[in-house]
Amino acid sequence: MASGMELVKAPGMIGAQSVDHLRAGSTSAGGKSCARRRLSVVCSSSSPTVAPRVSSPIGGRSKPLHFLHVDDFDKKEILHLLERAVEVKALLKSGDRSFRPFNGKSMAMIFTKPSMRTRVSFETGFFLLGGHAIYLGPDDIQIGKREETRDVARVLSGYNDVIMARLFAHQDLLDLAKYASIPVINGLTDYNHPCQIMADALTIIEHVGRIEGVKVVYVGDGNNIVHSWLRLAAVVPFHFVCACPRGFEPDKETVNRATAAGLSKIEITNDPLEAVKGAHVVYSDVWASMGQKDQTAARLERFQGFQVNEKLMEAAGSQAYFMHCLPAERDVDVTDAVIESPNSIVFTQAENRMHAQNAIMLHVLGC
Repeated sequence: MASGMELVKAPGMIGAQSVDHLRAGSTSAGGKSCARRRLSVVCSSSSPTVAPRVSSPIGGRSKPLHFLHVDDFDKKEILHLLERAVEVKALLKSGDRSFRPFNGKSMAMIFTKPSMRTRVSFETGFFLLGGHAIYLGPDDIQIGKREETRDVARVLSGYNDVIMARLFAHQDLLDLAKYASIPVINGLTDYNHPCQIMADALTIIEHVGRIEGVKVVYVGDGNNIVHSWLRLAAVVPFHFVCACPRGFEPDKETVNRATAAGLSKIEITNDPLEAVKGAHVVYSDVWASMGQKDQTAARLERFQGFQVNEKLMEAAGSQAYFMHCLPAERDVDVTDAVIESPNSIVFTQAENRMHAQNAIMLHVLGC
């Protein structure tokens, strides 16, 4: 490391990061290159910056690097992304706006499921790094209805540098990625939500000091958030527990996948009070997600006893943080007192969506 270089150490940082590296790698107002070589993360490890994996499909054209599932990447790549998120977050929080690797680049954002956090975090993050994001709402494309997904993928690839998609059907996401010639980022599907889990991991590192070896207890529906935690557990070792009512367990194949990896301790239980004991993090989500609102009354009855309240947090212990991917239904899935408590880190978690996603966008665009 060069003599006299300033090191900025953020809380819970994986390694010592040099924000000066980001400043040195900034492009000029008219420049479009990402200057990847000068943007490598400097950390306590001597491991090199992870390069995007490129495969060669039929016809010899290289395929873009997508971000569809957390475990499409190995542990080294995941930790690299988290290091990058810490580095870029520190720069943006300092007020420095000179790092603009996305200058001259555009991102198409497809939403069949509306969301405040997903839209604002992606659009703001891409803008702060110099790019322009285009919002395409449910009525703009009607993906798979007005126009076939494979056609949408190829048309948008001709206009843009990256696609972010927040969809209902996971197959639509896979089809987008199959036919797009630019990177596709999974902003959420009914099956999984990998960007959220990367933000969660970043938040845990900031508060607990690490992600490896922590105990994360999710209380509620075995949904797409749980699937993403399970897929992270297939590449990074930690203790993951899902406490849910009978009949609302996560996808069995995804559970088996995480268990078969042999890295993490995985538990699926129907006893939340026992599950949370010794947890570093107690995590919750709404009981009826978008597209399930017609089941709200039935779910309210089935999920009795699975509210994260003061009693549950007391059972977890004073060391336990509370996390929620939001939006929360206060005094339903979580009490108002818990979400407003000193151990609640939900709003840092929400902010970290942008910082984690910035790192993901930098990675898939080769910056």
